[in-house]
Amino acid sequence: MQMTNDSKVTSRGGCGSCGSSDGNIHYDDGHAYCFVCEKFTPSPNQEGYTPMQNTVPTIPTPQNTQVARLSQGQFAAIPDRNISLEAARAYGITQTEGKHIYPYYDMNGTHVANKVRHVANKEFHAEGAMTQGTLFGQQLFGQAGKFITICEGELDAVSAYQMMGSKWPVVSVRNGAQSAIKDCKAQLQWLNKFDNIVLCFDNDEHGKAAASQVAQLFEPNKCKVMKLRGKDANEYLKHGRAEDFIRLFWEAQPYTPAGIVNLKDFDGLYDTDDKVSVPYPYEGLNDMLYGMRTGELITFTAGTGAGKSSIMRELEHHLLNNTEHNIGIISLEESVKQTIFHLMSVEASKRLYIEEVRKTVSQEQLKLYEEATVGTGRVFAFDHFGSIETDEILSKIRYMIKALDCKYIILDHLSILVSGLEGDDERRNIDKMMTKLRSLVEETQCCVLLVSHLRRASGDKGQEQGTQISLSMLRGSHSIAQISDAVIAMERDQQATDPIVANTTTVR
Repeated sequence: MQMTNDSKVTSRGGCGSCGSSDGNIHYDDGHAYCFVCEKFTPSPNQEGYTPMQNTVPTIPTPQNTQVARLSQGQFAAIPDRNISLEAARAYGITQTEGKHIYPYYDMNGTHVANKVRHVANKEFHAEGAMTQGTLFGQQLFGQAGKFITICEGELDAVSAYQMMGSKWPVVSVRNGAQSAIKDCKAQLQWLNKFDNIVLCFDNDEHGKAAASQVAQLFEPNKCKVMKLRGKDANEYLKHGRAEDFIRLFWEAQPYTPAGIVNLKDFDGLYDTDDKVSVPYPYEGLNDMLYGMRTGELITFTAGTGAGKSSIMRELEHHLLNNTEHNIGIISLEESVKQTIFHLMSVEASKRLYIEEVRKTVSQEQLKLYEEATVGTGRVFAFDHFGSIETDEILSKIRYMIKALDCKYIILDHLSILVSGLEGDDERRNIDKMMTKLRSLVEETQCCVLLVSHLRRASGDKGQEQGTQISLSMLRGSHSIAQISDAVIAMERDQQATDPIVANTTTVR
């Protein structure tokens, strides 16, 4: 038996799978569907049936979904916009006393706010907790799919959905072009579930600028931009041009931030470079590298126990105190708690990551160290331990850069990152990872500080005894040296009997 949009809602209640109090929708043919956890429960004569991916069940009546103090209305067509009753009902749009009511839901599928449009004067006001609302219509499309279309306004989203035969997910930003980048950043992880993201913003200066900004949140070729000739999606619907709109949808091209130009015609050759450069806390490195520069991939390497991670924590603290930028930390050999205490330790000049040392410091003083570091709200960390798939780690890095505005990413370390990848060829895995990291740095113009291990030294003297490090000693692949903008090596003779020698690091 195949489920269709003819099924009618009978009630709304709790879900035993995810615990939602009102996300489970029951229909008159006996089946149920939870919009929170996406669990489908077949009717007795539908056992084993899986609903079609693009089927959108009818939304429950507003009396079942509204919360206190939110306006209610009746479902109706919108004739002056040529929007059908079925399309309005699908998105939960109701009308009352010359007003359109557009419902907004939070991440849990709870109705938390309305945007109310006064038809006569075209003014809007909001009800409820609009800041908690997701994209308009987002609660309807819990499952990932092939396409998701983003429009500027609620009626444009409904119009596009109607013109495309109610087959493809369509949502809109909450407050037009000016909120597009903010709203899409907030829902970046949800949007990234879809294979293709189609932008259908208004055909004006603001819409085009917003489309460009939003498109750059996503990896190349994932985001496509519709080139409307009319004003917006609803104009196509009002004038009966659905076929033209559908054609433009399928003709949408991947966003390209820059074209190919004849170098003779290149403008701005002598303009000031917009790269950000933050001096290292070590003058020798500044003399050679001119600071930590955005758009560059810097690799740090040393033997075991020589202080690679310690240097990274010093640099994290240095960036926190000498820039206004956010910092992303992906440290795959320590927990988030350890990351916090290591950063606080640099601030305190005490090894607070050791519990016995921590006990010698008052709680009031510890709180001050915390507020001066992670308490700034500018440090983000990936809560994960051990190896991870390449595409997943790149997705996390991209999210830190695009959604959290991190300008500097610390990745510690490369060897554990590739250790869990498919295949036994470490060199090939490292080549792929370095190439993708390089591309991400170029695309986002962030600065990545990468930690890499060394292969075991041959001969009598190992890295723990301060042997001189060369690029050929990098573990796994020559691509580490070839793709990095700079490789910084640290040498220290940890076995020296002279304590000064044993605790002096040479940076090469």
